[in-house]
Amino acid sequence: MKNFKNKVVVVTGAGSGMGRAYAQAFAKRGAKLALNDYDAAGLSETVAMLGDVEVHSETFDVSNKSAMDNFADNVKNRFGNAHVIINNAGIEGAQKPAWELSNEEHARIMGINYYGVVNGTRAFVPQLLANNEGAVVNVSSVFGLIGTPSNSDYCASKFAVRGFTEAMMVELQETPVNAFCVHPGGIATNIVRSDEGQDFKDRYLTTPPEDIVEYVIASIGKGRVRIVYGKSSFRIWLATRFVSLRLLVRILWREMKSITDLTYYPQAK
Repeated sequence: MKNFKNKVVVVTGAGSGMGRAYAQAFAKRGAKLALNDYDAAGLSETVAMLGDVEVHSETFDVSNKSAMDNFADNVKNRFGNAHVIINNAGIEGAQKPAWELSNEEHARIMGINYYGVVNGTRAFVPQLLANNEGAVVNVSSVFGLIGTPSNSDYCASKFAVRGFTEAMMVELQETPVNAFCVHPGGIATNIVRSDEGQDFKDRYLTTPPEDIVEYVIASIGKGRVRIVYGKSSFRIWLATRFVSLRLLVRILWREMKSITDLTYYPQAK
């Protein structure tokens, strides 16, 4: 897909960051927008920024399958079948080592970061197939390519998105719909809210969200199904391909220990 004029584009997590940037970019291309966020105030701000654009917006938690299914029905009733679904909504992890994470913390991040993607995909792919064209864009992370300390919950959710999406790429091979997996690296959004993550945010989250959004949209047009973009992302992708896992683990430990509270870890005490 290269022309988005009058196409129906769905974006989750549109209240800020990359989601807001997707909404603005597709609005400029003449799309009809269906936007979601859990933050009602942020979503309203996004809608107000879009100007004279046809917009349908709803506030709900993407981990709620019934709410997502209702959203899909409402979008279809308002605009007709969707052409693009950007499963962008996500949250940060608990910033703890794996052995200190609770079941509730795991369930929360998997519910939003992974099942939110699953719910959005299942709700809208039938509409894309009915249109005989479409793009499913699922947002993973560079942490869906590598594992990092105090991020096992977040990494697990993003690896899950990657596996789910890559399987879909095969399933959709003989259809007019393509699946894309996005691995952002170092994007300047507000996903990191915890005090523990501020050093990481200041050092790594520097790429403007508008930049990756333009790259993603261009990649949809070119059929580039694995999309790796943002600060340090290409270096990380190369490392996963050409560096042994044992060496990569040591490199990541050295890289992250200056910005991670290693008092959690027995060998660092």
